[in-house]
Amino acid sequence: MPVVPAVPASGFGAFVARARAAGTLVVQPRMGMADPLRMRDGLLATRDADAVTVGTLTLDSYTRTNDLAAARDALAEGVGLNGYPIATHPADVTRAVLRGVAGPRFPVQVRHGSAMPEHIVRALLAVGLDATEGGPVSYCLPYSRTPLREAVENWRRSCELLAGSAEFGAPPHLETFGGCLMGQLCPPSLLVAVSVLEALFFRQHGLRSVSLSYAQQADPRQDEEALTVLGRLAAELLGDIDHHIVLYAYMGVFPRSPGGARLLLQDAARLAVRAGAARLIVKTTAEAHRIPTVGENVRALETAAAAAAGERGRAPLAALPGGHAADTPAVPDTGIEAEARALVAAVLELDTDIGRALVRAFAAGYLDVPYCLHPDNAGRARTSLAPDGRLRWSSVGSMPIAGLADGGPRPPILGSAGLIEALSHVQRSYDARAAEPEPVHAADAPPRTRLPPARPAAGASVSAAPPPPRTTSTPRRELGLTTP
Repeated sequence: MPVVPAVPASGFGAFVARARAAGTLVVQPRMGMADPLRMRDGLLATRDADAVTVGTLTLDSYTRTNDLAAARDALAEGVGLNGYPIATHPADVTRAVLRGVAGPRFPVQVRHGSAMPEHIVRALLAVGLDATEGGPVSYCLPYSRTPLREAVENWRRSCELLAGSAEFGAPPHLETFGGCLMGQLCPPSLLVAVSVLEALFFRQHGLRSVSLSYAQQADPRQDEEALTVLGRLAAELLGDIDHHIVLYAYMGVFPRSPGGARLLLQDAARLAVRAGAARLIVKTTAEAHRIPTVGENVRALETAAAAAAGERGRAPLAALPGGHAADTPAVPDTGIEAEARALVAAVLELDTDIGRALVRAFAAGYLDVPYCLHPDNAGRARTSLAPDGRLRWSSVGSMPIAGLADGGPRPPILGSAGLIEALSHVQRSYDARAAEPEPVHAADAPPRTRLPPARPAAGASVSAAPPPPRTTSTPRRELGLTTP
């Protein structure tokens, strides 16, 4: 009999678990503003959207790289930052931003991108937050020149610090970023394997509530297979702790037309429902042009929620692995599971300590991220994009997966022109779709319900003008309050 973990009564993971039990996809923006008033406004707007949402504090680049002196100077001089400087604003200011907004019915996650996040974890714990994301591989190789060994050690301390906060409140939550390596042109088996390995690393260092990420790629059938495999491996290897799957809307070159961007987001939401993901990180119609406004983020949340509700309404799902209805055919097996299992097994055989195993795996080329220029990455793996959008290996380097996928002869390694064409494939495809007349599903129309606003707590040092009174219900009410 499989182990069924006890879902915590409160916290980020518990909120998502309740939403999933209610048959609702949780949607989440990427949002971070340096000004506390604007950040509070953004959180309020996210909370009050016609969707079941969680909030986001996305941090600035100076905080990500621990250049806190530069962050202080930027704030003092009024220079714009590209996120919220949680380690620079006084803790009382951030507590006031969150007061009366963040809570059991609206958890907030800190998103950062740091290879060395210990200072960020200390800062978020100091203001009463307990949910963040990243990973020793996924926030090191693509985004920094930090040696992998140093990143692993810093992430070990960060995990243990975060896990230690459980004695003071809700179980802390940590999300892997391993399923989003490089954003695109990384075959699903490697994304699945790294996401699973980072989640195992988190558990080894004390976390009991985790989520496993996967980024939408160019072919929905391949993505559905990958998400099904990720859910299956998570259930097998992390069945003793609270966990869920989170899907990221496409992270590469986004459609330039609003219609194309909207279609891509709607497809991401439908994919999340079909493949059993519990949470979706959205993107907006402004992604190809500029940083989106709060209003654009809210519209993206509502668009995704409507598309997810429509997909669930068109094809009711049974409580089966992967979220598939009993009378629908299983997702075809093209070898993603065999490759992912081989990669995970090869790493775990290297050392009982998963951090050391990850370092050794990259040194041996057992894990190799295509097109990643980090010094600790072997750089021998290459991929190609088939005409139908499926990602395939052109070269697997030293990874132990040669011959496992039934894909026929390997496609040639891309030259510069082919690489640029592959990177823009999704943008071109969706902009072309948007230019053609397409029927609109009634179920995808934005919902009209609204969440009544909560009044800011008395004594808060920052405030926001309350939105107009709203009297109708929202899906969030179905989730109820958590037990403190």
